[in-house]
Amino acid sequence: MNDIRVLVAGASVAGPAVAHWLHRFGAEITVVERADALRPGGQAVDARGIAKDVIRRIGLDAAVRAACTYTLGAHTVDADGNVLDTVRADDGDGDGYIAEIEILRGDLSQVLYDATRDDVEYIFGDRITSLTHDLDGVDVTFDSGLARRFDFVIGADGLHSSLRAMVFGPREQYVRHLGHVLSFYTVPNEFGLDGWAVEYSESGRTAGLRPVPDASRAIAMLSFPAGDVDVDYRDADALKRLLRARMDGFGWLTPRILDHLEDAPDLYLDQVAQVVMERWSSGRVGLLGDAAFCSSPFSGQGTGLALVGAYVLAGELAAADWDPTVGFARYEARMRPFVEANQEIGRLNVRFRNAEPGTAPEEWDMNLIDRALNGIELPDYLGKRA
Repeated sequence: MNDIRVLVAGASVAGPAVAHWLHRFGAEITVVERADALRPGGQAVDARGIAKDVIRRIGLDAAVRAACTYTLGAHTVDADGNVLDTVRADDGDGDGYIAEIEILRGDLSQVLYDATRDDVEYIFGDRITSLTHDLDGVDVTFDSGLARRFDFVIGADGLHSSLRAMVFGPREQYVRHLGHVLSFYTVPNEFGLDGWAVEYSESGRTAGLRPVPDASRAIAMLSFPAGDVDVDYRDADALKRLLRARMDGFGWLTPRILDHLEDAPDLYLDQVAQVVMERWSSGRVGLLGDAAFCSSPFSGQGTGLALVGAYVLAGELAAADWDPTVGFARYEARMRPFVEANQEIGRLNVRFRNAEPGTAPEEWDMNLIDRALNGIELPDYLGKRA
């Protein structure tokens, strides 16, 4: 073990993943999370393409697959529930719209936490309030009053990253709204879901239901076009009012889904957005995952980018013998084409959702899809250090 000390902000997916790799490369890791505990449930997220290789390299393939939703596929239906189209989880070698590795975000976070908790210091219910960095390290003050010095600080604290705002400037400089709002929450499975996701869309609005491992529950997903919504994603009452207003009159099972909104234990609603930055590092502070390069939920690749980015960020820093200038530069150079391909997928999906009914969809660029799934080389960083 060397004397490199790294602070990671955020304990969802990107944070524990980068903590794993940084520890493997010999650093001493602290993860700080503002929530009091891991947040359960959440959206179903997927691992496709090269992200599955990263899961295998971590050694968590069996654990992740055991926690999967085991969704068989998805039906697109009309307002009466008649099936219009079907996709299966084994389409496209398991990398299609419904991926073979589909897992609730909270369950993936738990798997990663369980794999790192013995080697990594986790601090829950606290957050970074200030930091100053010089050529040799970063002095950090926490909300609890704790003050410590680290060699590196990594921001893995999501789309609304407070660390990004602290070091790089206001969120408005980097967050690009895509003209949609997405919401999801847990509901009782009174809809007869039997392993298949179901989705109904009309004029840009969408309502859907997805199965979870607990057959008595399901995840409701609602989305609507909105270029003029200023969402306070922490105000649950305001989010509920907005969702009811924007989904009012929508067909299929939507009224029954909205009946469960008041008692939703895990309501999420936010603008569909991407993060676009010219650089993901400043001195000894770096960004990762949605904090650096959110591709939006409509890309289906946010989790893959987080897992791959964690491996590359940690690996490049270690390969550069912990030189921040060299390590961060190589991380950005290796990741940026992969990120840009996935962000383009997210923007294309928004255009498809906004298409007028009966309009022929654009043809997917299969080369773009391949670059979004596998368009990055993953060096054997551990082998190089052997």
